[in-house]
Amino acid sequence: MASIRIGISGWRYAPWRGTFYPSGLPQRAELEYAAAHLATIEINGSFYSLQLPRSYASWYAQTPDDFVFAVKGPRFITHMKRLRDVEIPLANFLASGVLNLKEKLGPILWQFPPRFSYDPERFRSFLQLLPRDTQEAAAIACKRDAWLKNRSQLSADARRPVRHAIEIRDESFLQASFVDLLHQYNVALVIAETAGRWPMPQEITADFVYMRLHGDKELYRSGYSDKALARWARRIKAWHKPAGRRARDVYCYFDNTDVKLRAPFDAQALMRKLRMPPRDIPLPKIRRRAKAPGRALVRAPPKSPWPRRPVAASVSRRS
Repeated sequence: MASIRIGISGWRYAPWRGTFYPSGLPQRAELEYAAAHLATIEINGSFYSLQLPRSYASWYAQTPDDFVFAVKGPRFITHMKRLRDVEIPLANFLASGVLNLKEKLGPILWQFPPRFSYDPERFRSFLQLLPRDTQEAAAIACKRDAWLKNRSQLSADARRPVRHAIEIRDESFLQASFVDLLHQYNVALVIAETAGRWPMPQEITADFVYMRLHGDKELYRSGYSDKALARWARRIKAWHKPAGRRARDVYCYFDNTDVKLRAPFDAQALMRKLRMPPRDIPLPKIRRRAKAPGRALVRAPPKSPWPRRPVAASVSRRS
């Protein structure tokens, strides 16, 4: 069944501690807390460097059964190599542990930089390289560099579809041939709001929708007003259940404000606009961990979920 998932880009941000995350919550429990309140998160550390298989396995273990991760593809492929000679870099990325997310692996996001112009042949070649399922991803991963030999995950636990989404930041992509190419390969064109800095095409090019909300008034900084969230809620409903057509999955990620303070609250507010029930999944008991000699042990929390600071009060601090 097609679903709507509203989430955030990343989860480790110091300004969230004491606001979104309750005071005293151990940093190692932050993913568990975020996943108890939101249904999806973008892993963005993978954009900057290859992660480890054990990290992906840990993230899988720390999240509920119904959770989904989007994974941001490496900037080494999109920004540095600019899609030239990327067969091995793609293999290295797929071998780095992505397959350890198992059924929680959602779309892979490929973000391209400003002033990266559309090259039809280069993009077609890239889309042809991308795996369509986890078995194809595992086969590509086996072509990794030798230095990754002892830090690779080269097999998939089952064959599942692998989705891809492309975020553009250059007007040269605003042409029918690019949209047609994405349709051909069932790759989503990311609907990215960037306060007018970069293009925001809204063509639906795949059997799912991928959105990134970076701020509507000021890039990465502005929060979303009630009116703005209501507007996005109407669009999401229309994209999710288009008249006379099959319902689509919708993934929406907030990445607004440089200090990352508004994103989780805007995500929860949009969920309410869509009349989505709050998750509020109880957290597992946090293990006790010894600190330095002479200091107290970290206390395990009670069996009930971590206390939640009222959303309205938290949002008002940034208004």
